[in-house]
Amino acid sequence: MLKILHRLIGITGKYKARIRSAYITAFLKGIMMKAPLILCFLCISFFMRGEMDKNKCILLGVAVLASVVLQAVFEHLTNVLQSAAGYMVFADMRLKLGDHLRKLPMGYFTEGNIGKISSVLATDMVFIEENCMGVLSELVTFIISQGIMTVMMFVMDIRLGLLSLAIVGAFVLVGNLMLKTTMKHSVIKQEGSESLTEEVLDFAEGIGIIKSYNMLGERSKKLTNEFEKSCKESIGFEIAYSPWARALYLTFGIGTALVLALCAYLFNAGQISDVYMVGMALFLFDMFVSIKSYYGQMARLTVTNASLDRIEEVFEAAELNDTGKKKLSDEKDGKIGENEIEYDNVSFGYTEKDVLKNVSFSIKKGTMTALVGPSGGGKSTIASLLARFWDVKSGRILVNGEDIREVSLGSLMNRISMVFQRVYLFQDTVYNNIAIGRPDATKDEVFEAAKKARCYDFIMQLPKGFDTVIGEGGASLSGGEKQRISIARCILKDSPIVILDEATASVDADNERAIQEAISELCKDKTLLVIAHRLKTIKDADQILVVSDGEIVERGDHSSLMEQNGTYAHMVSLQTT
Repeated sequence: MLKILHRLIGITGKYKARIRSAYITAFLKGIMMKAPLILCFLCISFFMRGEMDKNKCILLGVAVLASVVLQAVFEHLTNVLQSAAGYMVFADMRLKLGDHLRKLPMGYFTEGNIGKISSVLATDMVFIEENCMGVLSELVTFIISQGIMTVMMFVMDIRLGLLSLAIVGAFVLVGNLMLKTTMKHSVIKQEGSESLTEEVLDFAEGIGIIKSYNMLGERSKKLTNEFEKSCKESIGFEIAYSPWARALYLTFGIGTALVLALCAYLFNAGQISDVYMVGMALFLFDMFVSIKSYYGQMARLTVTNASLDRIEEVFEAAELNDTGKKKLSDEKDGKIGENEIEYDNVSFGYTEKDVLKNVSFSIKKGTMTALVGPSGGGKSTIASLLARFWDVKSGRILVNGEDIREVSLGSLMNRISMVFQRVYLFQDTVYNNIAIGRPDATKDEVFEAAKKARCYDFIMQLPKGFDTVIGEGGASLSGGEKQRISIARCILKDSPIVILDEATASVDADNERAIQEAISELCKDKTLLVIAHRLKTIKDADQILVVSDGEIVERGDHSSLMEQNGTYAHMVSLQTT
């Protein structure tokens, strides 16, 4: 229990002193909770001994009232210091997680970790925030209260004190055994929650495909199975916890009975006074309530421990190194024809197996280089490495002669714009989705970018024009419309390097013409790295690289590659027949 509490305190950061201050108010609250009982015992004692008078009665009444008021005050202060701090701790932690996620390589998000991230944010953090931060002071209160009650037993009679101490020891033994069992099941329960989150996300994102292939029943069954599995794991946790909870209640009942029996025996033997016997009756049923409540928090704290494990697992994911101090100029400096991009013996693998093997090529400023080849050959990986979605395993990538690992990510990304087939738009206004390209742009500059991207006209036809809020992911727009908005923000950004995953590969003919015109505006005087699917669109490329099995197997312009009559010529013939 103490280890879990120590872990919980460990995440509080700058609020640690504030939460520890709550221990003081919780300590005082624990004393005030037992003060009325002690004062009642004194009152009964005075009456039974015939020592009660008016002044003592008033004094005791004021003391009881003061203890109740002070208990409320200390509880309020504890909540202000601790519970409020708990919400601030996790507000900061969510911001810290967001900052951490943006520094992770893109590979982390493609390895099935979206469900883990969602579960950590929506389940683990919320559970600790709402259920456990307020427990810290309660546990201190329970410990103090139990200590006071045990001391009172020693005051009455050393034998009563020793028996009470032994019963507290029995509670500790049962509680520790319960901890070992619930720790195991809490991990299973939280992992099940993560698995369920992943399946829900997968089902929601793929609902269009699921319906179109009439797989709704099959996928719904899989989702239902995940719900049933999560339900069974949650019930399994309760089943594992319940016997120990009953054992705590049994220990409470037996312990209370033993203390009563010993007290009755000592009273009959004339070894304790009638005053102490009445006091014992007063204290009896509150004797072990605190220690029982302390271990009654076990279920929440073991789930907290499992949640902390999962939170730490996300935070421990290795960030992409961004220690580079160099900056690339935002100015369009350099001469046309100079090498702007260079791949020098680059090898890379998502796992131990390399998907790129000693890739070398250079791209001159203001020229177009096209990557073609069979699916899975490594084209997208080559482009992604330039934007540092991952870091190379060996070799290096140079931009303007600088190793991109020695350049800050912010400086590098200022030089690069990317347009991919799969476009993501935020649930925000059309204007803000375009202005992401350059937040400090004027309204006229945003409108001009939209015109160049051939999307101004259809935006003005929307219900509120540029102020129209589009659905998450751009769900309320067609594929071609989303694509043109994404090109508009790249035009607004006006970076000298453009990575282009052929944007017209999956749109209709009308949209294709508009998108091609938009791309032409985007690419003026830019250095282009194009992933080509339709070979007719890259016939005029300055350089064509044929990528297969992670290697460049052919290179040259369209004419020279056709003369070689190799892989490229074969691909062209397949698309023209």
